[in-house]
Amino acid sequence: MFGLSPKEDKFYLLFSQSTEIIAKTLKRLQGIMQQDSVSAEDAAQMHRFEHEADKVTTQILERLNSTFITPLDREDIYKLAQVLDDIVDFAEGTVERMLLYRTGKPSLGAQELVHLVELATEQIQAAFACLGNIHFKKSTILSAAEEIYNLESAGDKLYRQEVARLFEFEKDPIEIIKWKEILEHIETTLDHCESIADLLKSVVLKYD
Repeated sequence: MFGLSPKEDKFYLLFSQSTEIIAKTLKRLQGIMQQDSVSAEDAAQMHRFEHEADKVTTQILERLNSTFITPLDREDIYKLAQVLDDIVDFAEGTVERMLLYRTGKPSLGAQELVHLVELATEQIQAAFACLGNIHFKKSTILSAAEEIYNLESAGDKLYRQEVARLFEFEKDPIEIIKWKEILEHIETTLDHCESIADLLKSVVLKYD
């Protein structure tokens, strides 16, 4: 991808901004998962991150509509922008549920599940950093996608273990309902990371 025009290069800069927002969102979520409770300020901060992510997504889509020649297929740029934005939405949704349900400190398993999401988003960030040089960075992107698949597989196993633990040791049915939904939401976030890996892989193969 030599000689990119400023307009073309701007797409990669915006993708970088989007993945940076994702990184700080997941880092904050990991911190929240280690607290004894969730505060209104925690939720407000996540909402601010979500608003930041929306603004970047809007910029990408506006530039897509105003740029004649794009560095990747238009459909791929559109999909990539949307799926990145969704990760922050999922993270915000997790904190909203914890605040709404007035949950206590999450279990170590729930914390580890979020940690797996955080690791997956690190791989996403690394892969997106290579898109501007996709012809020479294919193997790096594909390696990141493979690692995301491994993390998602580990997350599936951990999710099942945590749900089983809930039903075995938690005596309060309300607590079971609360945490089962939250765990499902976190696991869905990890599934979404796998979908991003699929999309990245398909983009790379177009340039094979």
